[in-house]
Amino acid sequence: MDAEYWNQRYDQTELVWSVGPNMWVEQVASGLPPGTALDLGAGEGRNALWLVENGWDATAVDFSSVAIERARGLARDRLGEEAGRFHGLCANLLSYQPTALSSDLVMLIYLQVSADQRRSVIASAASAVRAGGLLLVVAHDSDNLVHGYGGPQDPSVLYTKADITADLATSDLSIDRAEQVVRVVTTDAGPRQALDALVVASRPAHN
Repeated sequence: MDAEYWNQRYDQTELVWSVGPNMWVEQVASGLPPGTALDLGAGEGRNALWLVENGWDATAVDFSSVAIERARGLARDRLGEEAGRFHGLCANLLSYQPTALSSDLVMLIYLQVSADQRRSVIASAASAVRAGGLLLVVAHDSDNLVHGYGGPQDPSVLYTKADITADLATSDLSIDRAEQVVRVVTTDAGPRQALDALVVASRPAHN
């Protein structure tokens, strides 16, 4: 994880990622009542911004100060009077500790770190899920390296649904969904299939 590399990358282009949300974030969150969301490793904040547009209060956390400043600018441009419900925070996920039981939806979307680092970050993310809330983890699946399209080519930062569920084994969360899913990518040569690992876990609501 190199914040300076990402600062340079975000500083040299209009948008590194798409304007709209990740398709799996949209799929999972569209069925939820608006609440408080925490997007860890948020980049330019596309998922958090989309959630605010749909009634949520969302915090985007990333170690790139350039990405967070861009997210704040997008919030001012896109959200108008609702911009106050978007919060950008520059922090390294390896040391950042979110407030326990604070969020209705916690997201880790395409986090690319080593296995030991991933376990630590996922544990922190799980701790932030409040009663009745969800954790959504989406990753470039390990199988994507050989059988899918695009994504990182370093196998050490790829993982599977089984890896994610194992990381959550000591948490208080229940696994609601654990799948390898297909994401269609549009290319100049036509559609291609990328393989993602998707896990949704929940903390039981209080009786």
